[in-house]
Amino acid sequence: MRPPFGPPDSAATRLLGGVAVVGANLLPLVGVFAWGWDLSSLLVAYWAEAFSTVLLAAAKALFAERGSPGIPGEIEPLHELREKRGGWRFRSGWPPIYPRNVPFALSILGFWLVTVLPLSVFYWLAADLRFALSPDLALGIAALLVAQASDFAFEYIGGEEYAEVSAQEIVRTPTQLSLVVLSVGLLAGTGADSRAGGLAILALVVIAKTVTSTYRYYTEHVGRPLVRLGEWLPDGPRDSEPPPELDLPDAEVTDCVAVDARSVLLGSVGAVLLGFANRVGLLAVLFLVFAVVAGDPLLVVLALLVILAIASARVLSYFLRYGTVEYQRRGDDLVAYDTALEAPQWIVAVGPRTDFEVRNAIADRLLGTGTLTISDVESVDRDVRLGPVRDVDRAVEKLDLPVRETDRPDRDPAVIAAASVLALCFLAVPAGLFAAPDVSDGLAWGVSLVFAPFFLVPVGALVWAALSRI
Repeated sequence: MRPPFGPPDSAATRLLGGVAVVGANLLPLVGVFAWGWDLSSLLVAYWAEAFSTVLLAAAKALFAERGSPGIPGEIEPLHELREKRGGWRFRSGWPPIYPRNVPFALSILGFWLVTVLPLSVFYWLAADLRFALSPDLALGIAALLVAQASDFAFEYIGGEEYAEVSAQEIVRTPTQLSLVVLSVGLLAGTGADSRAGGLAILALVVIAKTVTSTYRYYTEHVGRPLVRLGEWLPDGPRDSEPPPELDLPDAEVTDCVAVDARSVLLGSVGAVLLGFANRVGLLAVLFLVFAVVAGDPLLVVLALLVILAIASARVLSYFLRYGTVEYQRRGDDLVAYDTALEAPQWIVAVGPRTDFEVRNAIADRLLGTGTLTISDVESVDRDVRLGPVRDVDRAVEKLDLPVRETDRPDRDPAVIAAASVLALCFLAVPAGLFAAPDVSDGLAWGVSLVFAPFFLVPVGALVWAALSRI
């Protein structure tokens, strides 16, 4: 079904959209010459547009149908959802929202929250900029926002552009407007009070911004870019690939096994800890440390709420990745089928060469569940896991898998004791700082924070070693 915003004449709608983009971007020029806008007013207008662009880019990323290869060396927030297949259609006639695109949407928002937003606030306070929200300035901001919203509703959704882009491609759009905002900000700090020669600068900023927005609209809706860096760098990284959805085998389901939800939730503890190994997570921890050192209960509560939100997002993400899957036997194939998204996650042909291994997961040892690892699955080009399931032997029997050995390594009290003692020795160093009477709490927190990475890595490895032999 075509989305409700689908235009009857695509060419005419694109022309109308282009005129709207040009008109909305030139409206600040009227503000400059007729309404007395200065660079501070332009900064406010363009900052509002850039922020709306970020929100709409995050929304666009959720609907993008094509796959995203990812950026080498970078880990997106909630990156485990990258491997999720299928989507959820929240409204009839609209495209589905793909969980695999959530990490890219969060990357867009996270970049602004930890970089552009604090820098903008700091710059605004340091430059002591002043502006009044007049009706004409509100009109200019509204025109820019309407142009953005119209493009999303009528072109991206109505024109089905979501079927031709990936979430990774959409990430580039907010970066362009961020550069515009920073450029206007620098000009605002140097020539905001110079009215005589400032008109030419103001007009130049508006025209440059209009040309940039019009060119971006052209490349996204009409034709190919005039210059493609990819043609000069043929071996450069890709930012789009075919949709990763899989087709179910024709055979009927002969048997199936569901995952154990308790074990999935317990296994998400490690994912929660990894959730703080990024810019947003580290800033949240730093904020908590600052609130504790400052002794402000309101800041402590606020920091704890932020950390709780990050931890909850990690748990929900991990559960959506592994907790809504059932494993089906369909003829000669084994299928991991997501019951929430109604889509297969991976498919593997079961035979003598299928490589199954028992996963020594900590959650399985604590709860008595079991997980198998399948190597080099061709349908997804990576290793996958079956489980955790309540009874791995029963699962092997029901799914008719060529697995002979399902036992994990035996319990080893010596390894548990040795690893626990060594972990306590590492933790005794920061604990001694807080216990020492000559060391202030601020210094203790500061030293602990600086050397935390050097302690957490060995302590984490030792704790894992102890738990893996329980």
